[in-house]
Amino acid sequence: MVVLRLITGDRPRLLSVLGILVGLGGLVLLFLPGTGSGAIPAAGGLLVLGAVTCWCLGSFATLLLPMPGNPFVASVYEMFAGSLALALISVALREPALWNVPDVPARAWWALIYLFAAGSIVAYTAYVYLLHNAPITLVSTYAYVNPVIALLLGALILGEALSGRVLIAAGTVVLGVILVVSTERRTAAVRA
Repeated sequence: MVVLRLITGDRPRLLSVLGILVGLGGLVLLFLPGTGSGAIPAAGGLLVLGAVTCWCLGSFATLLLPMPGNPFVASVYEMFAGSLALALISVALREPALWNVPDVPARAWWALIYLFAAGSIVAYTAYVYLLHNAPITLVSTYAYVNPVIALLLGALILGEALSGRVLIAAGTVVLGVILVVSTERRTAAVRA
């Protein structure tokens, strides 16, 4: 995101860049081999990096392209386009399989409902709203915070153990986000 901002002539403040680097350092520490169940497979890591890059490009493009004024409308268009693309890929790869609704456990239905409501409707619409109403560097900090939240939820709900190294890494990520958020808020206040 910082590179894209630089290309368009929007220079982020030094503390924002420092915050991004601190947060990135925390993520590197978090995902180093030995902090979880093992090393991250190269193919999986490259897929995640590609997904993050595509998400970043798409988020940045919303600043340059005409978008609907209502974030709900924008969310509907974007989710429909994503669903259609995934359906076409699924059919091309012959992934659709026959399944019976009664065979799906209730827990899976509740998880799907949660993903529809919280993950798609609420979170994604909030993200699109923020893209239109907050500095892009501030909005992109979600990518740093999500792994930390996942760790905390894993510890609280599933009883997963958090090592000292993981706690230091999570704290470093949070520190990076604090630097970015505080710097971007001041920058937005100065511009207003």
